[in-house]
Amino acid sequence: MNLGFRPVIGTAWYGRHVVIIRCNALNNSLLSIQTSLHAPTEPTHPNCAETVAQFLSIGYSIVSIVPVGFNEVHYIMTK
Repeated sequence: MNLGFRPVIGTAWYGRHVVIIRCNALNNSLLSIQTSLHAPTEPTHPNCAETVAQFLSIGYSIVSIVPVGFNEVHYIMTK
């Protein structure tokens, strides 16, 4: 899909940033966070709900919530 953009050094980023937040669903603790290379981030909090709320507050949207096993949840977010 070509939107007429040409990659030129010094131009603004026009793609999407992706963040994956891994949480323990049983005790609401943050397990880890993975981000795309230049994604804007906030400091994480040991509480998963607080970390998700911080990313929502800076403009990320939840794309998907994926249960992994019976005790892990992945929040996939984009901005």
